[in-house]
Amino acid sequence: MAAANSHQPILVLFTTFVVAAAIVLAPTTCTAQLTRDFYQQSCPNALQIIRSVVNEAINRETRMGASLLRLHFHDCFVNGCDGSILLDDTANFTGEKTAFANLNSVRGFDVIDEIKATLNTYCNGNVVSCADILAVAARDSVEILGGPSYSYEVQLGRRDATTAVLDDANRNLPAPTFDFSQLLSIFQSHGLGLQDLILLSGGHTIGLARCTTFRDRIYNDTNIDPEFAASLREGCPVNGGDNNTTPIDSTTTQFDTVYFKSLLQKKGLFHSDQELFKSDGSDSDNLVQHYANSPEDFKVDFGASMIKMGNINPLTGYAATIVLVPTTCTAQLTSDFYKQSCPQALQIIRSVVKQAINREARMGASLLRLHFHDCFVNGCDGSILLDDTDSFTGEKTAGPNLNSVRGFDVVDDIKAALNRDCHGNVVSCADILAVAARDSVEILGGPSYSYEVLLGRRDATTAVLNDANRNLPAPFFAFSQLLSSFQSHGLDLQDLILLSGGHTIGLARCTTFRARIYNDTNIDPAFAASLQKGCPANGGDDNTAPIDSTTAHFDTVYFKSLLQKKGLFHSDQELFKSDGSDSDNLVQHYANSPQDFKVDFGASMVKMGNIKPLTGSDGEIRLNCRKIN
Repeated sequence: MAAANSHQPILVLFTTFVVAAAIVLAPTTCTAQLTRDFYQQSCPNALQIIRSVVNEAINRETRMGASLLRLHFHDCFVNGCDGSILLDDTANFTGEKTAFANLNSVRGFDVIDEIKATLNTYCNGNVVSCADILAVAARDSVEILGGPSYSYEVQLGRRDATTAVLDDANRNLPAPTFDFSQLLSIFQSHGLGLQDLILLSGGHTIGLARCTTFRDRIYNDTNIDPEFAASLREGCPVNGGDNNTTPIDSTTTQFDTVYFKSLLQKKGLFHSDQELFKSDGSDSDNLVQHYANSPEDFKVDFGASMIKMGNINPLTGYAATIVLVPTTCTAQLTSDFYKQSCPQALQIIRSVVKQAINREARMGASLLRLHFHDCFVNGCDGSILLDDTDSFTGEKTAGPNLNSVRGFDVVDDIKAALNRDCHGNVVSCADILAVAARDSVEILGGPSYSYEVLLGRRDATTAVLNDANRNLPAPFFAFSQLLSSFQSHGLDLQDLILLSGGHTIGLARCTTFRARIYNDTNIDPAFAASLQKGCPANGGDDNTAPIDSTTAHFDTVYFKSLLQKKGLFHSDQELFKSDGSDSDNLVQHYANSPQDFKVDFGASMVKMGNIKPLTGSDGEIRLNCRKIN
């Protein structure tokens, strides 16, 4: 999603972004952080080389731009962006090239070969991965065919897979015959949401398609313009002409919004395309209409979704080819990380969390908040748990944390129980925070095991007070400050709304909402007056009030309170100002859709939990969460 100062973000109801990472015990360095300057030292001219070859290829055949864009898409949707689509069959495996969605369809392999050969020559060796070549070539194709100049900055550092699986390609690539629910389901399975589905489908604004991919639509679909269908039948008869091609939209060599405009006219070439716009007033309809009329928004947001797609399960560290040392390391957090080392770890954490919440219901909100405040300061690394030392002043005394974050004793209890029952120091403090937050949500009313926590983080060996003061959003923040803060951590508008919804549980101190109840105008007067009784203009700083009226139950009352101008914090009420904004729309949606809130909240928690995890040999597994080993 584009920055707030360029245009208003658009309503999306499902978003998940999993940045892959993992822990190994081998003495290697492995990180899940792709960076735009990955080749700055090893081959500083790598991007210029790729662009030059892509430009020449598109000059020879304009269609090649769409082909290179499609290669990257079809690569990422099958076990991640790992270059596996490029592998020829071997005696050991049958690759992806002959999968149904690829056979006689994906092309451009010769251009990739040419790019790779040129890079190997000018970089003085085998430096740039094939997976990264695909990502950069896709971006350059978009720009060359009309996208904004360097429309998005490609993140680099992927490594290449050493195998490919035909069956995985057949299972994971969306088909042109898919209906809307199938499309959304497959995108969500890759950590992408509704907006990503719309935007990435917008890549069909360039390219051609074979008759076999749209024949059924033009003869059988009803949601199609009759004249459009008739014109296509001339080149795509009922029998024969399978390899005849037609443009996917009428400006097939120009990256623009004609694709979306075609859908509004029932002129989508594929059945799957037209499923995005069915004139039913859905959120999908709204997005298609928006991008049809907002070409600049489309180009910017398309780039954001391409970056998001480009981060699907990348191989990093020493996880794949271009490996010069015999090590095994993947950069993926996994749900079963402790399956071998401590299979009962999650049950142990849950048991201690449940006991703590039974003693004090408020503790669930405290544990949820600990995870949030940890991740927003240099990533989900357990740094918030560190006590001050002679070497550093930790995060506990930062403005947003002092006299506020709590639950450290519960984390100590969890860690002690794990160390005992796992027969050693196995589970990281950062992972404890992630699991305890999830369990707190479930125990206080969220759906049973509301989301699957990804595990494998390691613990920081330092903490920085100033970083906590800079990075944690304050209860007096305006909307623009909130959105900017979340975007700086790779989160978006929907994540802001959903994670703020965590305020459905817990209490707040008078100091955090005093200015609102005495000075704000966007507040229900009776609500303000009721709070002023327990929070006088002077004194009573530590008096508390529920953040919503069902403070020990995870529900949607928080959102309903915002609709009534009864948000406790100024920052909360900033999410709903009755101005018809996308933020307003999301608040209204979740106020009336408790199941959507619970499911989507889990998706955003997974996304937040993947902010800059320490993996590989980075950091440590602390024996005591309060101090480094």
